[in-house]
Amino acid sequence: MANFPSWPLTLYYAGDCPLCAREINLLKQKADPAKLLFVDINDAQFDAKALGLSQQSMEDLLHARFADGQWVKGVDATYWSWCAAGLGRWVAILRWKAMRPLIEFGYRLFCLMRPHLAWLPHPDGAKRCDLANADNRKPRCKD
Repeated sequence: MANFPSWPLTLYYAGDCPLCAREINLLKQKADPAKLLFVDINDAQFDAKALGLSQQSMEDLLHARFADGQWVKGVDATYWSWCAAGLGRWVAILRWKAMRPLIEFGYRLFCLMRPHLAWLPHPDGAKRCDLANADNRKPRCKD
């Protein structure tokens, strides 16, 4: 885990995930753009291969990258993105060594369940359908 971050941190998130989108909306409201940047890995323009990664690996685990090129993944990506948004006190438990195995287990369980949560309402709802239709793509939502 990074000890002395090199800002900004670029957070690569799954914009199609309703729970993820809610968290990203919160982070976007709080974050200083000089510290935290956002890239939707579900955007048609995104190319994981340009980063030397596969789309599947990006979808399986949250990824973030510091300005110096250092990657953090999973729980560490969550911790540092919240810190970049000035909300580190809310996720301080993620740094507790005694809790780390339980937190990692919970995170991995969420990662396995996440694809099955697509039925939840997306915070961008109809806007996402309009964008999908404008791009001549099949809508990915039912809002």
